[in-house]
Amino acid sequence: MTHPHHPDVSFDGGDLDCGNGLLLLIRKHIDPLEKGQLLEILSVDSTVEVDLPAWCRLTGNELVSIHRGVLKDGVRELPQWSFLVSKGAFEQPAGQAAPPTTPAMPPQGPAAQGTGRTKTRKKPQMEIVQEVVEPVIPETLPAPAPAPTIEPLSVVNLGSWPRPPWLLRALHEHLEGRMSDADFQATADDAVRLAVAAQVRAGTDVVSDGEMRRDNYSSFVGGLLDNCQLIPITDLLPYVDDPAEFERELRALDVPAGDIRHPAVFGRLGRSRPLAEHEARFAMTLTDRAVKVDLPGPYLLTRTMWMECVSDRAYDNREDLARDIVRVLREEIHHLLAAGVAMIQIDEPVLTEVLYGEVGEGGRTFMCGALGERSGTNEELAFARDLLQEVTAGLPAERLAVHVCRGNWTPDESKALSGDYEPLTPLLASLNVHTLMLELCTPRAGELDALAGVRDDQRIGVGVFNQKNPRSETFEAVLGRAEEAISTFGRERVLINTDCGFATFADNPILAAQEAEDALVMLARVRDHLRA
Repeated sequence: MTHPHHPDVSFDGGDLDCGNGLLLLIRKHIDPLEKGQLLEILSVDSTVEVDLPAWCRLTGNELVSIHRGVLKDGVRELPQWSFLVSKGAFEQPAGQAAPPTTPAMPPQGPAAQGTGRTKTRKKPQMEIVQEVVEPVIPETLPAPAPAPTIEPLSVVNLGSWPRPPWLLRALHEHLEGRMSDADFQATADDAVRLAVAAQVRAGTDVVSDGEMRRDNYSSFVGGLLDNCQLIPITDLLPYVDDPAEFERELRALDVPAGDIRHPAVFGRLGRSRPLAEHEARFAMTLTDRAVKVDLPGPYLLTRTMWMECVSDRAYDNREDLARDIVRVLREEIHHLLAAGVAMIQIDEPVLTEVLYGEVGEGGRTFMCGALGERSGTNEELAFARDLLQEVTAGLPAERLAVHVCRGNWTPDESKALSGDYEPLTPLLASLNVHTLMLELCTPRAGELDALAGVRDDQRIGVGVFNQKNPRSETFEAVLGRAEEAISTFGRERVLINTDCGFATFADNPILAAQEAEDALVMLARVRDHLRA
């Protein structure tokens, strides 16, 4: 088929439509391109002619032209469409007139505005679609190794740290296949050195690597697990039941949805690469302090990864998917314990969405997931409890933690959920974990006595500093919250932390790096005062 410009890359999507896998292939082919380069998409599905322009508008890519031809299939002749899409806005090569607009392609962006810059086009290359690999399930898993003891009243970093701009650029280039893994890891190493050094300077007892290698706190595993692919959250529009409602949710989300990626499962999950073990091992070379690693929880990942028309090609239902998620998480936790990680924090903030989320108010999507199937509140909490019990069964509870909050994607408190922990205490008390890292500083989290139902042997990592509003925090206020927690739970059961991390989503940090360090400095002062 003939277009007014030559594509840089071309692929055949066959009869896949946008809601049944075509967008996964488009994302795989368009990510490695530079801005302004052209991708040709061949399709015999008539719905693509309607859905693809909408996808282009939502994602900021430009549909340059459409051609309709005929594909001969033996004795049959099938209509075939060819779409020419620019990654980002298309720049008309100097000296060429803009192509005529086809009826199926409404004018978009600056396609007809010349810039005086000539582009050199490479010969199109047909590429192989993603292949499903058979996961390798290990027969044995490593035993835990010794780790530093975490003393009462220790200051614990929740996990994420603000990423410097140069790391964000590298992160996106790596996600899009335009930076090698070796180059990215070397760049991320430098960022981890800065993050760990800042925590050590501040006096933090339990440090993390800052999650520097992650695009966000949960879906990053989608880029590491076998048979899973990361796609921008804007690509999910054709997969949801109510696209208009989904767009409203994205607006309520108040995060850069085009930059945040979501895992899409196309085969049975496997762990042929570590999810976080490499992060921990590098961080442990930088400090002799206790190292903590955060992992997304099994319920969060199941809610995130189960999407009709994508994951149902690999799994009959979300329960089947959940079993493999539990398996790969247990494999990872065993390796982290064997590496000497002092605390493994399992993040399950979406539990509050089950209780308090409201459709259209950012509640359903606030965890960059929770887009798929959901039953009633009691059924969901029972499902989450069962998954968490399976993940933690038989593991050393003193090195396991669970974190729950109400959303940490914006400093605007009105955007996040509200509601206390009382309905969650039976679930939390049933788990084989000895530490609960909880958002407790903000009034949205309710009162401390709502946690009366947790076990007496469970420590509480008490959020005493609101990272969403650091300028309002004073030493006296933070100290007062810590003293109230000691009065409620007892000195031996209290750890000290912020309500949540400093940069849940890499592109949307809550604080700057210096502000994050200042927050930990204040927590260390409070610790020293209490211990004295």
